[in-house]
Amino acid sequence: MTSVLSDSPFVRACRGQDVPHTPVWFMRQAGRSLPEYRKIRAGIGMLESCRRPDLVTEITLQPVRRHQVDAAILFSDIVVPIAAAGVDLDIVAGTGPVVAEPIRTEKDLDRLRPITADDVAFVAESVRLLTGELGRTPLIGFAGAPFTLASYLIEGGPSRTYTKTKAMMYGEPGLWHALLTRLSGITLAFLRTQIDAGVSAVQLFDSWAGALSEADYREYVLPHSREVLAGLADTDVPRIHFGVGTAVLLQAMGEAGADVVGVDWRTPLDRATEQLGARHAVQGNLDPAVLFASWEVVEREARRVLEQGRAAPGHIFNLGHGVLPETDPTVLTRLVELIHDISAR
Repeated sequence: MTSVLSDSPFVRACRGQDVPHTPVWFMRQAGRSLPEYRKIRAGIGMLESCRRPDLVTEITLQPVRRHQVDAAILFSDIVVPIAAAGVDLDIVAGTGPVVAEPIRTEKDLDRLRPITADDVAFVAESVRLLTGELGRTPLIGFAGAPFTLASYLIEGGPSRTYTKTKAMMYGEPGLWHALLTRLSGITLAFLRTQIDAGVSAVQLFDSWAGALSEADYREYVLPHSREVLAGLADTDVPRIHFGVGTAVLLQAMGEAGADVVGVDWRTPLDRATEQLGARHAVQGNLDPAVLFASWEVVEREARRVLEQGRAAPGHIFNLGHGVLPETDPTVLTRLVELIHDISAR
């Protein structure tokens, strides 16, 4: 099966190889836009859902069945490994991850221990179940990048300004790098567990990196993201790196070591390729809000993204961020059909 998946359009595009059509999947494709997802999750907390292989398997498969996407992404959350590392947190509906005791001092680091595969055995079991069910469809594993995880741990939850995060970054660089070093180790262990269990690719989400200048990213974040991605180089599994609002960071993010760089909707893919160079495939980048417009607009914008993606050695069609909860699933299904049709070689 490994050789079959290596020849899938998704994996080939990650590697910049010829493909029969542009592969497509959607971030948050297994989520609140699907009525079957809302039904199966009713009354079950997010963390509990992530820890139940039966639920993870069914939720991950739902968009593959419905939309016929070219890759599945494991249903999980970026805070799963830090919860496994001993952090007391919850994922609050309508808010996101909330940390009971934020990490603010060197002593607080003691509450963040390394993890092993045993700590996230439920994830490995989910991957094994899924690879058996998915057949020729590749499965993407993922994790949160050290900076984004750190921001949740320091702020205590989501933030618009990252005031406490940046205060530690600028004011206590020793503590900052110690925290991100620990998070790099946790993230690497989490991704390797997924790879060992059979995922075909991994994505490192640095969702909040766009809050930084390029100089700050290079000094305070890049070394730690590079540590994670370099730690996977021996696996021969494609590595995708994605952030939001990262137009000024794309070149630096490319230097972190991923094979594919995800681009949000703000930056045209051909312009992103100019910054990244010919070494990286790109992923993206239709604005999720376009899906609420008329079909004529959706088709026009999808064609534009495909055309701009031709500048890169490989292109995986995706949204420029996650599927919004109010999205009509039938539009997503129709979009997959369109991408396959107009990109067929």
